[in-house]
Amino acid sequence: MKFRLRPYQNEAVKRIEEEWKTNSSTMVVLPTGCGKTVMFADVIRRCFPRRALVLAHRKELIYQAREKIQAMTGWRVDIEMGESRADMGCMFGGPRVVVSTIQTQSSGGDGNGRMTRFDPRMFGVLVVDENHHSVSASYKKVINWYKSGNPDIKILGVTATPDRADEEALGQVYDTVAFDYEIEDAINDGWLVPVSQQMVHVEGLDFSSCRTTAGDLNGADLAKVMEQEEILQRVVVPTFEIIGNRSTIVFSASVDHAERMAEMFNRYKPNMAAWVCGETPSDEREKINRGFKNGDIQVVVNCGIYTEGADFPRASVIALARPTKSRSLYAQMAGRGLRPAENIAHELNDHESPEARRALIEASDKPVALLLDFVGNSGKHKLMTSVDILGGKITDEVKALAVKKMKDGGKAMMVDDAIHAAEEEIEEEKQKELARRARLKAKAAFKTTTINPFDCFDVKPVAERGWDKGKKLTDKQAAILRKQGIEPDALPYGQAKQLLNEMFHRWDTGMCSYKQSALLRKRGLPCNVTKEEASRVLDEIASREGWAKR
Repeated sequence: MKFRLRPYQNEAVKRIEEEWKTNSSTMVVLPTGCGKTVMFADVIRRCFPRRALVLAHRKELIYQAREKIQAMTGWRVDIEMGESRADMGCMFGGPRVVVSTIQTQSSGGDGNGRMTRFDPRMFGVLVVDENHHSVSASYKKVINWYKSGNPDIKILGVTATPDRADEEALGQVYDTVAFDYEIEDAINDGWLVPVSQQMVHVEGLDFSSCRTTAGDLNGADLAKVMEQEEILQRVVVPTFEIIGNRSTIVFSASVDHAERMAEMFNRYKPNMAAWVCGETPSDEREKINRGFKNGDIQVVVNCGIYTEGADFPRASVIALARPTKSRSLYAQMAGRGLRPAENIAHELNDHESPEARRALIEASDKPVALLLDFVGNSGKHKLMTSVDILGGKITDEVKALAVKKMKDGGKAMMVDDAIHAAEEEIEEEKQKELARRARLKAKAAFKTTTINPFDCFDVKPVAERGWDKGKKLTDKQAAILRKQGIEPDALPYGQAKQLLNEMFHRWDTGMCSYKQSALLRKRGLPCNVTKEEASRVLDEIASREGWAKR
């Protein structure tokens, strides 16, 4: 099978290789449905003849990794898990890749786990799938085993869903973040389906009594709230009415909650729903999965099963009957509905422009994914919404206003529309305030014009990420910004790097420099022009106004 990497996958691979030149470990963020397994399989292929070890925490991820790596490389891939053991043989006679669960590696055997079966020097590359789990003791134990036994090993962590609370900790495990591709990027680029959200107000739904455990709503407290008969009815009935004939995945707060919701759905339409949990026998779960994939089952209610490693392109509605304070968990649940319709997934690769891909999705059987959130009294809790996973590059002020607009709307609303409306409203208020201040300063003898560097490049500053906390630019990087008149110490690390990357991009593509952009912006002129065009315009202005262009 021949695989062709998508542009963002190619970019991720390139940046990983660059980071590994000066660092031993790096990580990549790719959304659910964007092919992180294919991406790291290509990294492994490029690292030949070095052997690779892939770690994951679920058997579904183990089999998925083996399948993709074998398909892309044609190499032998062995599994180290349970009764399966990798046959290492001699250095060149065994598998080129070993895929293993973290549980197998860290526990069992002599108490140190089966990681002691392996000489760390056997491997040149260690890939940690779903690496947001890397902050746990078991992962640190295994990673340190291979690092201490082989200082030259290169480590790659990949995840779709780093939690904001985990980011700082991840920054302590991994040296750098090579590539961060958010869900909103993938939607804008036409690789994932756009998102609509509907807030369903549920009378009597009250989370104020729920405790917080490990950063999320306490499981037992949440189940007690969601399993109330009146709440069950007020969640299932509007869901049934809203989804129509669309394939739907429902996330429940408990096993009992899942079973009772499925039973209620089937009261309204016999055999429309099934439910699964961790205790569902493998053959029964596979039967339900097949039924859902081929359309025989319209609704699957699951308890903690479909958050990772579940691939259901048919699902176009995600009903979040399990509210959460965790951005990571919310993104995992919502991500199950963002894959494009199966019959166009491969066609997307044949279109070079984002516009063409978005048009293909819009004309498909699945032009949009609908997220259903059930709203009540959240009390002291900040519950996640679609804006939290789609608004990674916007301010908290914009997020709060966008969520309010969706709650007040009472019907399904495209999330990007809510964000844009919030941005426009806040910008309008900002301009009114600036105009008010300008009137107050109208009598001043002179005024100083300060140019925002992000305005000069016509880009929005990125939100500060936890893994960048405490990091500083190198002296050489800081000097580049200072030479352009930008003080790097006044900016968060991530925003300083953003400006540097924009400068390098402009140099590579022949766009005007930062200083040219600043001069153009001061005069209210477009700043996204070529270097030659900027020079011509500025020469004309300098000649007309009699100033020396610098």
